[in-house]
Amino acid sequence: MARTLNAAVYTVRREAFVDAALRLMQAKGYEQMSVQDLLDELDASRGAFYHYFDSKQALLEAVVERMVDAGLAEIVPVLDDPSLSAVAKLKGVFGGIGRWKTERKALVLSLLKVWISDDNSLVREKFRHGLARRMVRVLSVIIEQGIGEGTFNATSPTETAEILMMLMLGFQDTATDMFIGRQANTIGYEVVERSIAAYTDAFERILGAPTGSIEIADEGVMRAWFG
Repeated sequence: MARTLNAAVYTVRREAFVDAALRLMQAKGYEQMSVQDLLDELDASRGAFYHYFDSKQALLEAVVERMVDAGLAEIVPVLDDPSLSAVAKLKGVFGGIGRWKTERKALVLSLLKVWISDDNSLVREKFRHGLARRMVRVLSVIIEQGIGEGTFNATSPTETAEILMMLMLGFQDTATDMFIGRQANTIGYEVVERSIAAYTDAFERILGAPTGSIEIADEGVMRAWFG
């Protein structure tokens, strides 16, 4: 019993550091946030921080993992709704994740420069592999449903989901580059539209879905990030 209690206490205290990091990152950004800022926020010792995290980068990894968990939790109602078709679920997944990021735009932006830094390449790759593993499970269930409904013309739900996930990761990189380009005013909004249309077409072809049936980014989300 004591061991279980200790594990629970450990988790609660570790999560308190993640909560504080999220607040500070939104207020001042990851790069400006110091370990001392966290200690002051929680009235904790330096030894307490290093009991839970090896480094500030390890804390960043925990923050990103928390964000992934929260983002995926947003789409659970869509996945569990038996009244929705596979196409509607796919739209709900893409739309839900897009809206979740948009609602937390300040936090996402505070991570952007850190995210593309070579110093955090290990964290970035861990995130990509972890997200891919979890999203493949989600997508394969939707694809299997779509095959059963006769909407998708794919032979293997899991392998098709893996291919789609690789495309999604590529789209994520492209979207980051386009955001930076829009901020610098080096590309027009029409470039964003063409790129999203091309990725959407690729999704439909891989799934064998009818043209115009898939939506990977709604207009509101596109305008919020690229408008």
